Amino acid sequence: MAQPILKFKRLSELAVIPVYQTEHAAGMDLHAATATTVEIPAGEITLVPCGFAMSIPPGWEAQVRPRSGLAVKHGISLPNTPGTIDADYRGEVCVPLINLGHDAFTVEPGMRIAQMVISPVARVVIEEVDDLDDTTRGAGGFGSTGR
Repeated sequence: MAQPILKFKRLSELAVIPVYQTEHAAGMDLHAATATTVEIPAGEITLVPCGFAMSIPPGWEAQVRPRSGLAVKHGISLPNTPGTIDADYRGEVCVPLINLGHDAFTVEPGMRIAQMVISPVARVVIEEVDDLDDTTRGAGGFGSTGR
């Protein structure tokens, strides 16, 4: 499979092109494209712009995930993690950050706020049936495996 090409369109002069920080990094850092600081009070959600739009190749998606350092040190996460950006979306990439910590958190201009992983998407054909094949687990839901 050929390496996918992610087309990047700068919408703001503050936008930072996503890049892999290390040779084997799975995700690219997303940066806040804000001219001033943005405060996220404890327990609140704030949508932070990244200042760019992109074109993801068909058959691929972008998954937006929290940065582990912000999560561990400050309780900063995403309310819908991972967030999916579909291949046909052309609007500005923004990151909804949630402050799960006890104190307000300040997003600085240009700060790395999330990471983005580009992944292939499998599409299936839906077939309606009267019965499903049996398994050992059956209909056992949350916690049913004893873990």
